[in-house]
Amino acid sequence: MINYPTKKTPKQNVHQTQASVKNRGMRFEKLIDEANRYYVDRDIAVIHKKPIPIQIVKVHYPKRTLARIDEAYYKTPSTTDYNGIFQQYYIDFDVKETSAKTSFPLKNIHEHQIAHLKSIHHHGGIAFLLIHLKQPDETYLLGYETLQAFLKRAETGRKSITFSELRQKGYAIKEGFQPRMDYLKAVSAYIKDKTTL
Repeated sequence: MINYPTKKTPKQNVHQTQASVKNRGMRFEKLIDEANRYYVDRDIAVIHKKPIPIQIVKVHYPKRTLARIDEAYYKTPSTTDYNGIFQQYYIDFDVKETSAKTSFPLKNIHEHQIAHLKSIHHHGGIAFLLIHLKQPDETYLLGYETLQAFLKRAETGRKSITFSELRQKGYAIKEGFQPRMDYLKAVSAYIKDKTTL
């Protein structure tokens, strides 16, 4: 079990099974990991998943080869999922997934992640989200500037991004063959748009 630094256990929805919580978003992240290996192998980019900062408290050793972590805590809230270098730009991003049918809830983005993306953007890095919509099976890159506009709107109005807004303001990522989730095409388009403004 992994807990937060405050030692509070995260609230769980009683209708979700433990397996569904554990595997939520894993297929999407696996596609991103697969793409990252493809990019590194072909010297296109160097992008890696960030390690999760945890403090291990209790380990069970029934046998040396069968060690199991029984209790651990997040040392600090993690920032975003991935970072690296592409086309001489530092990129930093998080992946999000939703089962919602009409909009992406902004509450799915944590405050510390927003602060981190803001800092990356402020220092000249390329900061964005990759958002996967499960129901229509579509994926979009949402740049930090656009995300910030939606967050500003949420202060007094709608607290989600409709799928039609995401299609209009985001960069579509089509699933293909190699890699299956070639998201760097969308990153290239985003960088081009940023640098020509």
